[in-house]
Amino acid sequence: MSRPTVRIAAAAAGLALIATVASATSASATPATGSAVINESNAFFQQAAQAGIVAVPLPTATAGYDAGTGLSASFPVTGGTGGLRDFFGGVQLGGGLLFVDARTGSAVSFHQLSFSFEEWTVSAVPDGSTTPVALFDPAGNNALSYNGTTQHLSAESLVLDAAGAQYLDGKLHTTFFAAGQSVGSFAVTYTPAS
Repeated sequence: MSRPTVRIAAAAAGLALIATVASATSASATPATGSAVINESNAFFQQAAQAGIVAVPLPTATAGYDAGTGLSASFPVTGGTGGLRDFFGGVQLGGGLLFVDARTGSAVSFHQLSFSFEEWTVSAVPDGSTTPVALFDPAGNNALSYNGTTQHLSAESLVLDAAGAQYLDGKLHTTFFAAGQSVGSFAVTYTPAS
């Protein structure tokens, strides 16, 4: 074997070993866990219903209802980086959201939800697109807490982002949505991968 061939073979073997170690390391690592919960207040739910608009969580998100706090949608954490304390990184969420306007017969659905710790925004990608839309922003009093490596954010208010309001109005052919409109509240519990 010539010297260049030996070098190429050694380099290929080294890359294969690195790939195997990286694969074994990532396979044995515990993935990020947690959930993000959007609580739709009774007030917003009633306003939306009167306008003919309904928002529904899509699998793998789950829906719930509490007479005191209203409707809720819980989205599982599927990945994440960084931390709330440092306002760095964010979490990726499973499931989706469907918005329907019964009056206009229009609908729009979103997947690839995420919450950015840096931009303090819940974004999602509309089906059929690759560009995320900023939908919601935690507002009001925000409480951060930590238990070991688990991080928790509780935001007393969740408002429509200007980009999200404009996008929803355009796709649903309505004028119901407005920037800063209060939707309800928001919470995230997140344990990074280890």
